[in-house]
Amino acid sequence: MRAALVRACPPDGVPGALRVVMTRYYLPIVVGALLLTFWVSPDAQEIAAGVAIFLFGMLMLEDGFKLFGGGALERILERATGSTVRAISFGILSTTLLQSSSLVSVITISFLSAGLISLIGGVGIIFGANIGTTTGAWLVAGLGLKINIAAYAMPMIALSIVLVFQKPKPLRGIGYALAGLGFLFLGIHHMKEGFEAFKDQIDLTRFALTGLLGLFVYSLVGTAATVVMQSSHATMVLILTALSAGQISYENALALAIGANIGTTITAILGSLGANFQGKRLALAHLIFNTVTALVALVLIAPLRDAVDWISDLVGIAPSDYAMKLAVFHTIFNVLGVALMLPVLNRLIAFLVHRIVEPVPDVSRPRYLNEAVDEFPQTLETALRKEVLHLYENAVELILHGLNLHRDEVFATDDVADLVRHSRTPFELDLDESYERRVKVIYAGIVEFTTRVGDKRVDHDIAERVYALRDVASEIVQAVKSVKHLRKNVLRYTVRRQGVTTELYDELRTELARIAVEIRKLGQIEPENRSALWLDQERAQIEDDARMTSQRVDTLIRKGALNATAATSFMNDSGYAYGAMRGLIEAARSYYIERENAMAEVERLLSLDEDELSEAVTEHAKTSR
Repeated sequence: MRAALVRACPPDGVPGALRVVMTRYYLPIVVGALLLTFWVSPDAQEIAAGVAIFLFGMLMLEDGFKLFGGGALERILERATGSTVRAISFGILSTTLLQSSSLVSVITISFLSAGLISLIGGVGIIFGANIGTTTGAWLVAGLGLKINIAAYAMPMIALSIVLVFQKPKPLRGIGYALAGLGFLFLGIHHMKEGFEAFKDQIDLTRFALTGLLGLFVYSLVGTAATVVMQSSHATMVLILTALSAGQISYENALALAIGANIGTTITAILGSLGANFQGKRLALAHLIFNTVTALVALVLIAPLRDAVDWISDLVGIAPSDYAMKLAVFHTIFNVLGVALMLPVLNRLIAFLVHRIVEPVPDVSRPRYLNEAVDEFPQTLETALRKEVLHLYENAVELILHGLNLHRDEVFATDDVADLVRHSRTPFELDLDESYERRVKVIYAGIVEFTTRVGDKRVDHDIAERVYALRDVASEIVQAVKSVKHLRKNVLRYTVRRQGVTTELYDELRTELARIAVEIRKLGQIEPENRSALWLDQERAQIEDDARMTSQRVDTLIRKGALNATAATSFMNDSGYAYGAMRGLIEAARSYYIERENAMAEVERLLSLDEDELSEAVTEHAKTSR
């Protein structure tokens, strides 16, 4: 249950400054209002406790699903946005299962920020989530208010405790979910009992308002209640129990339900504050959709009431069963909102893209590691992979420019060696400054991000992959540092021809450039078709060349083709160059080669281990001589 208590804290997506403001003003106001209410009417304590127990149950249900699902929701979401219809269907189904449109919204923002789904797919999920959230009203109105659900809550909670303390995650997940359902039932029971006792003390129907004023005031009250609780589902349960106890009028309950629809956008808005531009677009879409739906419901309140009465008569709902009629109304106006927005979906997307413009990419800053992707294992791993690739793209440009080679020309040529021989113009480049700005800052962001991941309770396999990606970033950074050491003598010996010394440095430049080209080709191949064999062959060749360099330099010195000063410089620089090559090869192996598929497993068996590598290098050296 500790996990549920942790989840009750403000979401990680809320920036620190906002959390301070919320703690300083929001918390004291809410606590003060509760204490004042308890002092005025002790019976209100049971209602407040019911709401709190209900919200706690929702948190436990979410935690249970995460443990039991093992990331299933995230994996399904990634595949469920191929079309708008599928996205809407997923939104309906997931919200029905989780009974929390807020959680679905936060997950969607996280996936959108990580680039796993499209904006139109994310908007479709939000549409579906609004329809899915209406199932909660049906369950409460149909069962929760008609039977003593507290009798079922106690056994569920008692059984859940046994499961929560089991080691297997699926059992613990079932335990949390069972406890969550138990607390949901218990919360509904206490809210219902609280309103029944409350009406003996204070008759809230005295505050009922009719006409346009009632619609406006109670819509604002519904919005405010949902903002405070950050759950439209909890607000709807509160409305239903109050309506069932006769503490609010049917007309005012309709307005409260409409207001709750607007208030539910607060969670998505808060979650988007730590997201990138795509997450902010989705939060704005959520606000627009829910606000338009609410306005349409307010304008068409009379015909919607008539439609509710007609449907209620059709399905056999009693005219006085206002709780069930409210559930019908809640469903009708949410489905109506989706029906109205679907024809203008493309226009909505165009407006969002125009209103929240994608910022010009800043290659010197982390691009994908925003707080919105921290919440879920699938998104944090994907975002980190993209950021490591971003780091590599910056690094390979600096490496090639540090060798006086233009990146685009290297990737376009069919003859790298010829390009190197004709590349004598020095690049105007401050490699130290570029390293600090374009490599070090991003690498620091990656390290900080992986540290945050380490503080979270993620699966061991995911944590290992995250730390492996951090190691890939480290290899890339070391390769750039090696080229920084090379830069001085590359300028000294390759800008103008200086005989065999220039040829030696050109060979190092050629090999580094060729490896960059081959790694780029590897990244363009479909994951299931990538091969590790080239990497093993290349690594063997690097070790062979490194071993033969000393002998070659000795031969050139004896022939008088290379002086001692140039030879010493080259030996040092070749060490840096081969170190950079090793780093790039190992980074490519860790980043690109997929170990999960069958082909990779075969290649793992075929790939060279250290002893075989040493033997291959020795054999190659013998045949070379």
